[in-house]
Amino acid sequence: MSKKAPRAALKLHMKKNTNIRIGKNADLMAQLNLLVVLHRLAEESRVKAFEEKSATIKVHHVRAVAKSSGADWFSMAASENRKC
Repeated sequence: MSKKAPRAALKLHMKKNTNIRIGKNADLMAQLNLLVVLHRLAEESRVKAFEEKSATIKVHHVRAVAKSSGADWFSMAASENRKC
């Protein structure tokens, strides 16, 4: 992932709901959360590829891991951000 999401666009989307207070660096925390989720997805896809004795991670490995995990990705990443 070579480009970051524009901070102004993230802040705009986050501030659409006006009844929630948002800290200064909430957009950076959203980007960090995304990176944590992608990192875990890549690790588990690598394990899945290794189980199938494949040297490369293919699309079906990533899809299988993402489908089996479902909404757990976001809860895991959110809990890691709370630990910090």
